[in-house]
This record gives sequence, structure tokens and C-alpha cells, in this order.
Amino acid sequence: MKQQKLLIPTLREVPSDAEVTSHKLMMRAGLIRQLVSGVYTYLPLGFKVLKKVEAIVREEMNRSEAQEILTSAIQPAELWQESGRWDAYGPELMRFKDRHDRDFVLGPTHEEVFTSLMRDEINSYKKLPVTIYQIQTKYRDERRPRFGVIRAREFIMKDAYSFDVDTAGLDESYQAMYDAYHRTFKRCGLNYRAIEADGGAIGGEGGTHEFMALSEIGEDTIVHCPTCGFAANIEKAENIKVPKQQQNLEELTLIETPNQKSIKELASFLQVEEKTIIKTLLYKADEQQIVVLIAGDDEVNDIKLKNLLDATNVSMLQDDEIEALLGQKPGFLGPKGLPANLRIIADYKVEAMNNAVIGANKKDYHYKNANPGRDFNVEQFADLRNIQLGDPCPKCNTPVLFDRGIEVGHVFKLGTKYSKALRAKFLDENGKEQLMVMGCYGIGVSRTVAAIVEQHSDENGIIWPKEVAPFHVHVIPINVKNEKQYEVALNIYNDLLAKGVEVLFDDRLDRAGSKFKDADLIGIPLRIVVGGKVDEGFVELKYRKTGESRDLEITQVTSVLLEELNQLDL
Repeated sequence: MKQQKLLIPTLREVPSDAEVTSHKLMMRAGLIRQLVSGVYTYLPLGFKVLKKVEAIVREEMNRSEAQEILTSAIQPAELWQESGRWDAYGPELMRFKDRHDRDFVLGPTHEEVFTSLMRDEINSYKKLPVTIYQIQTKYRDERRPRFGVIRAREFIMKDAYSFDVDTAGLDESYQAMYDAYHRTFKRCGLNYRAIEADGGAIGGEGGTHEFMALSEIGEDTIVHCPTCGFAANIEKAENIKVPKQQQNLEELTLIETPNQKSIKELASFLQVEEKTIIKTLLYKADEQQIVVLIAGDDEVNDIKLKNLLDATNVSMLQDDEIEALLGQKPGFLGPKGLPANLRIIADYKVEAMNNAVIGANKKDYHYKNANPGRDFNVEQFADLRNIQLGDPCPKCNTPVLFDRGIEVGHVFKLGTKYSKALRAKFLDENGKEQLMVMGCYGIGVSRTVAAIVEQHSDENGIIWPKEVAPFHVHVIPINVKNEKQYEVALNIYNDLLAKGVEVLFDDRLDRAGSKFKDADLIGIPLRIVVGGKVDEGFVELKYRKTGESRDLEITQVTSVLLEELNQLDL
């Protein structure tokens, strides 16, 4: 492609609303433009990269014997009502009505659609297993779209669904997708981890793994062990049960703590560690009000709490709700003396505490030397907290480490959650009806593009890995008005095209400095510069990744570049 005719509106200045590297560079390199918040147009370079990533995904899906289809982004509300997610999914679901006042959604995911399709088309065990997938635009009404295409309201996703006769078959289908994901993200050049995760709004009855591209700007915290290789999302990482402290139980004492409302303030006032204080928090789990106790230096893990209570939604009570329930504002709440109808659950760490500090349910007062079982009762102890940096690994006790990650893929064992709700059944070999056993597998294609840019860039611009680069070679004559330079550059360009190489030819009249800045910004792996040495029979080959360069004889350019492009790492 000749650059003069290619729409690459590069920017010298960083857009004011761009917060992270990928957003800044994708805007500056002319890959995308924002239409409205969270909605983007892909320009030619960005679209080429997007299609390269799609091609890798498609090849690996087909290699795993998944079959590609395409369904509509518009889904009838009836399917979501059948599955129970019409109300449960939340405000991110983009809903609308047609002219006949019928409810529809713009699909954020397609479990219902694929399940209903298989319900109607598969009636015998002889037609299973089947895995089908699509690459399609999805929609989620994000409250706060951010980081460019990393968290957008419209995005490209590959979603696949497997249908098996039993859990053993699901295990095989899941493993095939798990392996395909590893191959996919390796080919995309990503540094990633596959970690244990929670099923979230999609849910399911079995295991689930997230594929996380490591990045400082990632919104997810990855907990991992340097010894045994354990890795999990912080929402999923389990805590080892803490042994009971061995010390004498002191007498419960009421103490005055004027205006000491926060854990930090209270610990400083009493000259104690935050971990010796028990926080009393009030939650609403669906329509039930729950008291949660946790150590002062810990945070409640809402996902663990929701799973423990088998709730659809959990949220902390607001101050006015607490005041209406207990007659006081938070700040001095404690588990002793609460109404008998309030269920109290606590983290395992609380069970192990002795002589702790708790709120007295009286303004400006706390108790010290409070002990569970003696001074207050707990209905159930469970793992309710976020694991902390340096806590013991749940597999081998080694102190865990933290990383940040961008979720680029997620695989789920759904079991019969959706097939039961939508009555997706088949006849087994005995003629008896059985529920299909399902798996679900998603890859954020557009998000993967942004993750690649986050990991493959420097202060000058993008550095594309070879498999996803929009072009492989960038031919730049320094002065297109110089007949010799232009002729040599054009011959190299045409020769490479004839060999099937993807080439961008910078035939613009711009100054050399501007051309080189743009070349660094858009990040094509190999660059051929045709300049002053052309009269001596030489051009320059420069590697975008390393910045290294060397002279090549003009007659050797094509053969050398073909050899370089056969190398896996440029």
C-alpha cells in the first residue's frame, strides 16, 4: 500500500482524554477514533490489526474443531427471561423496544442464543459433542468506559459454546479450548497468565480460568505463587484458615473512644494494630440483611460473600439504611447486642482472634477484650476476605506475589445452568432425556489489540509483533523527488509485493524527520530506508524492536527480508 493514499491520521499531541499507553498510541498512530464515549471507529491500520488477531483466533478455534457461525446481536427478551438473567444481569444490559413494544437486548454475550439454537437443532446423543463459535460485536452499557477499547461499550469478542453429553465430555471440550487459548495468546505475542477465576454474571457449575495479559494498568489483581505456580484472580484466591491464637482471655471492658470512627483512627488512638480490631459491616444480600465481621486490616471479598450466601447481588448498606435499622450511624457498630434477627457471619480470621476491639453500638464507645463465642455469637465462619500480598499460598504456604492484568480471555464450565433453564435436552442411548452439559469460552478481540500495544511499545510508539503487524516492511525513500531514491524504493516495494510480503511504501513529500517519527509511531517491524547511499548500491535495514540497523546491498534486499520474516522474533 502506498502511504500517500492510506488514511493514517497520526497525531503529534496526546489526546487529553487518553489515560493509558494503548489508548494514547492507538489514537496517535491513527488506529482508532472515538465516536462517543466507549464507542470507536477502527481506521485502516487498526482494522488490519484487528483482522490479524481475528484470523489467529479463527485458526486456533478451527484447529480445535470448533465450527464458526454468526448470530444476531439483537436478542429477544424472552430468552433472557427464560434464563433468569433479564433482571439479574444488571444495568450494563442494553435494552430497547421495537415498534411493537416488544423487549430486546443488544447482546453482551450469547449463552441464551446458542443454547436455544442447540435446543432446537440437536435431539440425539449421536450429534454430540459440538462446539460452535462466532466473532461478533458485543454491547455493554459500561457505567464508566475507560482506557480506550480496553473497557468500551461496543467491542469485538469471540464467544464459543460447547455442548456435551456428560461432564467427562465437558472436561475434554474445556481442555481443548484452554489449549487453544494458550496457542492464541502466544501467537499474539502476549505475556500472560492463565489463572483460576470466579464465574461472575455468566456463572456455571464448574471450573473457570481467566487469561490475563500482564500490565500495570490492568484492572484485575493476579495472585500467584513463585514456588508451585498457583495463580488466581484476587476474587477467587482462597485463604488458609488461621490457627486460633493462644492467649488468656481478658475481661470485656467498655472504653470511651470519642470521634474515633475509622479503623485507622481507632488503632492510633488505642495504640493497637489494625488487625486486632474487628470491623462490623452490614450488607444486603438480595433482600436479606447480613452482618459481616472481618479483621480491621482486611477487606471483604464481595464475590466470596455472594457465593457463600448464594445471592444474586450483595451490597453494603448505606448510612441512612443502617440508621433506620439500628438507630445509629456507622462508626461504632459491633456484633455485641445487635437485634437477634440479624444473621452474623465472620471471616475465619475473626474466629482465631482473642481479646479484640469491637464497636459498642454506642456513639464514642468501643469494647476491648472481646472474644467470639463468649461475648458475641457468630452463625457461620468462612473465607470472606481478599488475600493480601505475602499471605501463604493456599497450595504450598509460600508467600504469594501480586501482579496486575488485563483480562483478554475467559473459559467457563457452565454445566447445565443454561440447558436446564432453556430446556436444552437430548435423548441418550437408552432413549431417555438428558440435559446438555455446556462450556463457554470468550476472547476479547479488540481488547487483545490494546493489550498487545500495552506490552509492545516504547516512548516513540508501537512495536508490533510480526503476526499481528498491519504491514511487515516499511519502505521509506528519504526524498521522493530524488529520481534514483524513488526508483530504487519503488522497485523494492514491487518486488516484495510480488513475493507476498505486506509492505507500506511511504511515497509522501514530507521531510525525513516526519517520516521517521510516523514510522516509529505506527511500529512496522522492518524498515528499509532509501537515502544517500543509494548511489553506492546500499540501503538501510532498521529493526523497530531493537533500534538496530545495518546496510544492505540493493540486490540482496528481498532475499534478506524474506529470511528475516521467517524468523519468529523480530
